[in-house]
Amino acid sequence: MGGYHRGETAAQERAGFARQAGQARGAIGNTVPDVAVAFLAQQPHVVAGATDERGRIWATQLTGEPGFLTVPGPHTLRIGVLPPPEDPLAALLTGAGAGSGPGSEPVPIGLIGIEPATRRRMRMNGRAVRDGDGLRVELDQVISNCPKYIQKRDHHPSEATPLPRKAVDSTELSPGQQRMLRAADTFFVATASDQGDADASHRGGNPGFVQVLSPRLLRWPDYAGNAMFLTLGNLELNPAAGLFVPGWDTGTSLHLTGSARTVWDEEEAARTPGAQRLVEFEITAVREVASASPLRWSVPAYSRFNPPTAA
Repeated sequence: MGGYHRGETAAQERAGFARQAGQARGAIGNTVPDVAVAFLAQQPHVVAGATDERGRIWATQLTGEPGFLTVPGPHTLRIGVLPPPEDPLAALLTGAGAGSGPGSEPVPIGLIGIEPATRRRMRMNGRAVRDGDGLRVELDQVISNCPKYIQKRDHHPSEATPLPRKAVDSTELSPGQQRMLRAADTFFVATASDQGDADASHRGGNPGFVQVLSPRLLRWPDYAGNAMFLTLGNLELNPAAGLFVPGWDTGTSLHLTGSARTVWDEEEAARTPGAQRLVEFEITAVREVASASPLRWSVPAYSRFNPPTAA
């Protein structure tokens, strides 16, 4: 998995970035650099994406005290927690690689460690198995990413008495969830290739960059990035996708799963400031988990790279 698959090269060529993508290939490795070992050890959260037992892709967040992410070997990441029962990936990851039958094989997983306070992030893709009270991930890809479109935030533990987690499922967005998305400046998207290899990525912009076209249809701009087209490349081969939208000030997690497609029409993209392309996402299932995260985050300082949003 050190190179690009055919979906990624197809997206790169269609976008006219094949040469730049070739130059960016050097940022893809399969070992964790020493500086990244220290970075991961400081983080209280990591975002993960995977495909559940029904073939649906979900993105989620795992949290723990700093030090819960460790690198016991250059090709291995250990995550010292498991998702709680309310998490849409709980059953999959809790049973990953355990015993025989369903869940006995390692689970393809995409990960992104992100530190909003310093606008640093790194992606890791591999295969997870249950390891006691956590997960062990054998890494296929370790990718350095640029700081564009990350909103600066500092975190602190919630000072309120923890409330029980509560999950609410639906097949479309409620009015409150629509408002949350229209106000969002950040979300995470999980995709997978046609071979099942998973990836998790970050998307950011000024509030309003996520367009809610209907209770089951979203659209967002694809801004200039690192020219790798890992997310759009997966979508060339497999339209399944999952979104995780963090409630920075509430600890609520909004999880969406469905299918996505890239809108390559230049005239259509030109109607959205900064967009080089558009992505449309059709929702098939929604899970909102109250009190999902113990972390609370400060008011953001928006990235200077964020294009303006349409009036």
